[in-house]
Amino acid sequence: MRVNKLNAAGWRRAALGALLMAAAGLASADELNMPVGVTEISRSVYDLHMIILWVCVVIGIVVFGAMFWSIIHHRRSQGHEAAQFHENTRLEIAWTIVPTIILIAMAVPATSTLIKMYDTGGEDMTVEVRGYQWKWQYKYLDEDYQSTFGFMSTLATPQDEFYNRSAKGEHYLLEVDEPLRIPINKKVRFLLTSEDVIHAWWVPDFGIKRDAVPGILNELWTIVEEPGVYRGQCTELCGKDHGFMPVVVQAMEQEDFDAWYATKLKEEQERKALESMVFTTDELMARGEEVYTKNCVSCHQANGQGVPPVFPSLVGSPVATGDRDAHIRMVLNGVPGTSMQAFGAQLSKAEIAAVVHYERHAWGNNAEDITQPVDVANVEAGQ
Repeated sequence: MRVNKLNAAGWRRAALGALLMAAAGLASADELNMPVGVTEISRSVYDLHMIILWVCVVIGIVVFGAMFWSIIHHRRSQGHEAAQFHENTRLEIAWTIVPTIILIAMAVPATSTLIKMYDTGGEDMTVEVRGYQWKWQYKYLDEDYQSTFGFMSTLATPQDEFYNRSAKGEHYLLEVDEPLRIPINKKVRFLLTSEDVIHAWWVPDFGIKRDAVPGILNELWTIVEEPGVYRGQCTELCGKDHGFMPVVVQAMEQEDFDAWYATKLKEEQERKALESMVFTTDELMARGEEVYTKNCVSCHQANGQGVPPVFPSLVGSPVATGDRDAHIRMVLNGVPGTSMQAFGAQLSKAEIAAVVHYERHAWGNNAEDITQPVDVANVEAGQ
């Protein structure tokens, strides 16, 4: 009998210890929970999450409470014998109906939230989001602004931070050279697709995520109420640089957004004007190195040596020293079945001319030719 009392006391002490540990963890619960977010959808998702969480907590308390109570008070050491019963019709009906009612009750708020998430109509502006290995392309498609333009958004974290040659910054792997910019208090509709493999566009503070799939157009929307910079990532395993594909969105006051938009339109016009210009070799090398560093270095490396056989070397290669038009076509169209992307939709003709010229004259290559934007236009027209 004394052993039984000691065992019961041990169980009570263990239960009390567990409750104290749970209470101590409440202070840091918010750090472990999902963020509330800054949009109506994100708050709806958070509320749904908390409802389902507490339903599961109550179910767990009831089920495990009954189980532990039975284990403690009906143990063999107190002389209890295991009950033998089966085919209890009432019990079977109960454990079928009660979970069904619980699931239906949980499905009502979940369905309401999903309906709101997929209601992309009535948008104020539309942005196309296109995934590439390993960067995002944003294109504004709003007719109210009388024009469209797009740009690439790539990782801006210095490579020295990757290899611990310098201290990691505050936004390590979550900073880009050109963030997506949207106005606050406007319904922005996103059209998502991909140029190569499956990516996923995710911004936790907006409470939205959707896959970007080649050949398929998915939709998302958001209304951001507060100005700020919001960060996310690609959440599909899309290749070797999957972890280097951040999403950065800057929400701006309407007047600030309009001013930025006007500036980008002017830059787009200037960029198109460059396609009719003739550059010196020094200008082509300087521009080409910039384009190469931004778009090609992750595969072919800064020294042009690549990572054979997947990413071939450009140093003395038949491509970089052979027929120039074939080189241009490869950059424009990519190489099917390989990791070489098609850059015709990503870069301007001036940028393609510069990077082709750079590859043909850097690292000791000497192709003895000059590539101008008009040469890229002629190759593209002759395809």
